[in-house]
Amino acid sequence: MQQYTLNVNGKPYQVTADEDTPILWVLRDELNLTGTKYGCGIAQCGACTIHVDGNALRACIMPVSAIGDKAITTIEGLSEDGSHPVQQAWVKHDVPQCGYCQSGQIMTAAAFLKKNPQPSEEEIKGAMHGNICRCGTYNRINAAVKTASEK
Repeated sequence: MQQYTLNVNGKPYQVTADEDTPILWVLRDELNLTGTKYGCGIAQCGACTIHVDGNALRACIMPVSAIGDKAITTIEGLSEDGSHPVQQAWVKHDVPQCGYCQSGQIMTAAAFLKKNPQPSEEEIKGAMHGNICRCGTYNRINAAVKTASEK
């Protein structure tokens, strides 16, 4: 077990964990930030997507020891009041059904739009392709990303 200082949602946290513990479990179990979901455990579904220094990464396979002083943003830190354009677009398009994948979908979309603020529909589909929605709301997801890009 080692001690780590993590910058999560703009705040410093001290945690103790094994160096190979995925950051997903540190966020959920140690910091009680449960918006980041466990889906597959092999970085294939996207439910665990967080931002690390602004890049969308899968928290289920990233060990806490690899974080260093990088800034972590979880769905809880994207906006406190749901005012982020992606979150607003999700509501406008009534995207969620079961909702389980939605934090990962939103985090992927937010990171993508930060790098590509005016994407084409094909670019949106490509960027969101790695996130699985078992309910199949892909058309609404893509429409919401397009709407968020227009703000």
